[in-house]
Amino acid sequence: MNNAMPTTSQPPGRSRLNLLLSYGGWRQTTAMAQLPQLLAPMGIHSIHVESGEEAARAIDEFAIHIAVVDLAIPLQRDLPSKPGGPRILQLLRRLAQPPPTVVIRPPPVTARQSARGLTEALREGAFAVLDRPIDLESMLEVMRRILRRHYADVWPLS
Repeated sequence: MNNAMPTTSQPPGRSRLNLLLSYGGWRQTTAMAQLPQLLAPMGIHSIHVESGEEAARAIDEFAIHIAVVDLAIPLQRDLPSKPGGPRILQLLRRLAQPPPTVVIRPPPVTARQSARGLTEALREGAFAVLDRPIDLESMLEVMRRILRRHYADVWPLS
């Protein structure tokens, strides 16, 4: 069992909102890698996890206010072939107060696959579903919509 811990963008005591970012294997120059740097000055504590196991530990340790879940993230770091994204969605959905969740999925091959994947993600409680590669502007717009709709533009209390 890998005991890797989630990495965070700032000490949790100074944050006003905890953002779970689950992604693995993406290029470090992607929008997802830039997101913590852009959001940290606003008091957003980004918790980066690279496996389903790390996500489970982060969910136990922190109050999660928003979650970004890559469906293709591995369940365990050393078992990259088994996806952990669906497990993370289940864990989040079972919380007393499930956070709004953005699902990141690989680009669908067919329209039918796209519709099926969207339906499954919405059934798991997704607020939004974005296909890779992620555009930074699209992700920031989704974050703005989440803050407006779920938190009425007011930071949640941890």
